[in-house]
Amino acid sequence: MISPSVNSPTSSGTSLAWQRRRDTVGRFWKQYRTQRAGLWGLAGLALIALLALAAPLIVGSDVQSVTNAPGTALEPPSGEFLLGTDQFGRSLLGLLVWGSRISLLVGLLAAVLSVAIGTLAGIVAGHYGGWLSTVVMRITDWFLVMPTLVLAIVLATVMSRSVWTVILAIGVTTWPTTARLVRAQTIAVESRPYIERATALGGGDGHVMTRHVLPNVLPLVLAQTTLGISSAILTEATLAFLGLGDPTVVSWGGMLQDAREAGAVSSGHWWYLAPPGIAIALVALAFTLCGRAVESVLNPKLGVGR
Repeated sequence: MISPSVNSPTSSGTSLAWQRRRDTVGRFWKQYRTQRAGLWGLAGLALIALLALAAPLIVGSDVQSVTNAPGTALEPPSGEFLLGTDQFGRSLLGLLVWGSRISLLVGLLAAVLSVAIGTLAGIVAGHYGGWLSTVVMRITDWFLVMPTLVLAIVLATVMSRSVWTVILAIGVTTWPTTARLVRAQTIAVESRPYIERATALGGGDGHVMTRHVLPNVLPLVLAQTTLGISSAILTEATLAFLGLGDPTVVSWGGMLQDAREAGAVSSGHWWYLAPPGIAIALVALAFTLCGRAVESVLNPKLGVGR
């Protein structure tokens, strides 16, 4: 049997494709570095992600334990507990670091699920048109006019209380905006001459949607994902604050819920409320800065007048 040559047309085409991808990533990063706000947001996210990944090494998994709490209830910030303690005597700094794992996980997965649903719906509606597009867009409009938080609360209420329930509740209620944007972009892409040539050469619906339309809408999808993560984190915090999160895990929203139940607002225990609230705001701001920077790079017209 003759083995294929390393210089065969197939291997050469694959190498050329990878080279183009590397060049594209290099150009993107070169332009992204010109966005100062985006760099600040990326640096902040890198730091928070590093803390979340290293949380078992930094604070240990026993930081969630109520029975082995190292301090007394509601101690103010001190040299031993930099951010004070909660009503069980647990270190708030340790809980804050550990809670970043759940908050970032929920935000990322919920945003990916939302964008995936919206991208699929938008491409299908834009490509096929007709009655199918009408049905998909009417469903999209229904989700748009309904308050997203209310729908998420309903889903989180009727389903079992877990992290995956929160992810599902956020993902299936926040996709309509992506669907409308992707549908408009799909219609614009399919009006180009090379789509007509691909169809004339025998390209089917699946080929056109996956090989031609999807690569052209991916930049929009990337920007929507980056912006959607911050919204997902805020929604998760809201659901946890309302008592609809997973009670077995620590998250920033859950910490706010615990602070409310402990009477931190009326008792003036500001150190219980401030850290998780500030952390949520900073992460949402960092993702928003990154998302705006990605938008500016992928669509330079957005940078005009900023």
